[in-house]
Amino acid sequence: MTVTSAPEADLLRRQDPELADVLHGELQRQSTTLQLIAAENFTSPAVLAALGSPLANKYAEGYPGSRYHGGCEMVDVAERIAVDRAKALFGAGHANVQSHSGSSAMLAAYAALLRPGDTVLALGLTHGGHLTHGSPVNFSGRWFDFVGYGVDAETGLIDYEQVRALARAHRPKAVVCGSIAYPRHLDYAHFRAIADEVGAFLIADAAHPMGLVAGGAAPSPVPYADIVCATTHKVLRGPRGGMLLCGQELAERVDRAVFPFTQGGAQMNTVAAKAVAFGEAATPAFEVYAHQVVANARVLAAGLAAEGLAVTTGGTDTHLIVADPAPMGVDGRDARGRLAAAGVVVDCCVLPHGDTRGLRLGTAALTTQGMGEREMARVAALLAAVVRDEPGARRAREEVRELAGAFPPYPG
Repeated sequence: MTVTSAPEADLLRRQDPELADVLHGELQRQSTTLQLIAAENFTSPAVLAALGSPLANKYAEGYPGSRYHGGCEMVDVAERIAVDRAKALFGAGHANVQSHSGSSAMLAAYAALLRPGDTVLALGLTHGGHLTHGSPVNFSGRWFDFVGYGVDAETGLIDYEQVRALARAHRPKAVVCGSIAYPRHLDYAHFRAIADEVGAFLIADAAHPMGLVAGGAAPSPVPYADIVCATTHKVLRGPRGGMLLCGQELAERVDRAVFPFTQGGAQMNTVAAKAVAFGEAATPAFEVYAHQVVANARVLAAGLAAEGLAVTTGGTDTHLIVADPAPMGVDGRDARGRLAAAGVVVDCCVLPHGDTRGLRLGTAALTTQGMGEREMARVAALLAAVVRDEPGARRAREEVRELAGAFPPYPG
């Protein structure tokens, strides 16, 4: 399989060699380094083909059967396929697949259920909450009154009794459950009970675990949340984009919140690529993949802990790992820089109950490449060696090249 056909590559090379060099350079970067960013993955060649299809040319404001532009016969079919596959994959009554990103999906969810000034209860930003969970630099923090709940200082787990107490004290219009850095499964039933107790909507931000949900490797928020927001990349392995799931009773409010309230025309090539990804995620092979992602993450987390890093919550249930390199005498930013020099690509995140930064890692991309538990043990040892010994980064870079070369993301 190839990422781009030879005629297409040759055409780009002749017409715009400067950009052709950039695209080739990025493919080389992805193929010679280890991608451990939790929010990233490798799409299939079929998804890439849909992204580069003639559907990119079509303007399609509105929804199938009710567009503001003519000539939408085929894109209507593509969007209906994407919607039907999303509903079947996640057991939802309604799906909107037009959101450009997870953040725009959250914006639409808020627009569907809230009014400016409403109170919202969400995971605090320093405890793993996303920008859309009330950051003052984001629309969410400017338009709504967010109250943050947190995780237990000792266990790192969500304190559900604190969530309930805050809900009773502040009577929010909505409760948000979800995180960018919480490695354990959420108790959606518990969140539902708390929201019901105070008469609040429940919004699940499932951007990270939704691919695991599709593969049966994580519990689903769909039966519990009024609206589920998610991305279609990350573990789901589709194009960069968002989606919303809800019941029929909120379908019209959600659709109107996406278009025309928060977005214009959908990117129909991306919608088609989402349909491809949903189809792939419904296969037995994807189920095997999703469970392997979790198995790999657990081995990687255990390996990092054995090497001396402090792994939050003592491990993981998902693809996510948050580890503090402070016991090795290095802060998160310095550790990330050392790893980058060795070809290991990771993120930093704020650690709960402090202003220090740790490393946020994910196993989705490496698992897509075909790596298993044995490789994860090797990655853990390599990562720890680089963090401990900055002068050893050059030697580690060759080991990274060897390992990445043995598992190319796009063979051929």
